Amino acid sequence: MPACMLMSPSPSIWPWPPACPRACSPTPQAERSRRRRGCAASRPLALAVLLHLLPAGAGAGAGAGAGAGATSVPAPVLSAEQQRWLAAHPVRFGAERDYGPFVFVREDGAVDGLSMDMLQLLVARTGLRLQVQPAQPLQALLDAARRREIDLLSSLRPTPERAVFLDFTQPYVSVPAVLVQRTGDSALALPALAGRPVAVGQGYAVEAVMRLRHPQVAWQPVRDDVVALQGVVAGRFDAAVVDAASVAFIQRQHQLSGVQAQQQVGFDYTLSFAVRRDWPQLTAALNAAIQSLSPAERQAVLLRWLGSGDNTPPRPRWATTAGLWLLGLAGALAVWLTWRRHARARP
Repeated sequence: MPACMLMSPSPSIWPWPPACPRACSPTPQAERSRRRRGCAASRPLALAVLLHLLPAGAGAGAGAGAGAGATSVPAPVLSAEQQRWLAAHPVRFGAERDYGPFVFVREDGAVDGLSMDMLQLLVARTGLRLQVQPAQPLQALLDAARRREIDLLSSLRPTPERAVFLDFTQPYVSVPAVLVQRTGDSALALPALAGRPVAVGQGYAVEAVMRLRHPQVAWQPVRDDVVALQGVVAGRFDAAVVDAASVAFIQRQHQLSGVQAQQQVGFDYTLSFAVRRDWPQLTAALNAAIQSLSPAERQAVLLRWLGSGDNTPPRPRWATTAGLWLLGLAGALAVWLTWRRHARARP
């Protein structure tokens, strides 16, 4: 059991950052084991991922360690009013149980992932106190957030349905969704899979988009991407739509073989933190902390979890350019909406 846990079995206030300086980095033995089997396993589905690099604020740290270490900041990134608000509002955080490499529960019960490393950097800058809830599948987390039983979620793409009860920070990473089939099967596009079972994460942002674009496909909603890929291997599904980063992670983590990504499906996961809609103060504080991160800090988190990634199924050049513009627009829109809501709340 590591000296510092990223999640306790029962809800508790986190005194984050923990005393452990590497924030629950893998043991040397685990790291050697990961390197022995991880590189070869992830090579078939390497990752074309865009880290959302916004200009660093005045208080940004100069760099980062292995991605998760807290960084001292010369100047505070929050106003005195924001600090008082955070001190008076512990935040109930809901982690998704199995959305690696972004957020997942390790075998030892700790929560880990790219989004957790990002969140720890933000906590170090804001003094945010997290009240951790037991990890759950995404749909259960969304239902709890709708009932305001959870205040903060990670690794979510904004959608109109979610915006009814959630507010979103500017995105911190973007990754393409891909169509995955069994190794050796003839590569088919989604229109050619009409009437055939294709798995997709239930409640995932990509589900509604795929159902709208390809209603002829017999979509099979599943709990998470692990179930989707295992179903493809077992022959229950002819294909699955999963983000490229998760495919490579699941192959490595679960030693899953027999699947390969055939092509991108024209959908990118631009992932943000999601906050209960009636707490714009928290959204503004998180955005300020995100903007204070240096490119080196964010790049360290990206490389730790996703690697360089240059073999993901290709997309047309126009789609890459459009994706970059949309990612920037999403960040600007999130900041503007937060400012507008805050301005309306002023007396």
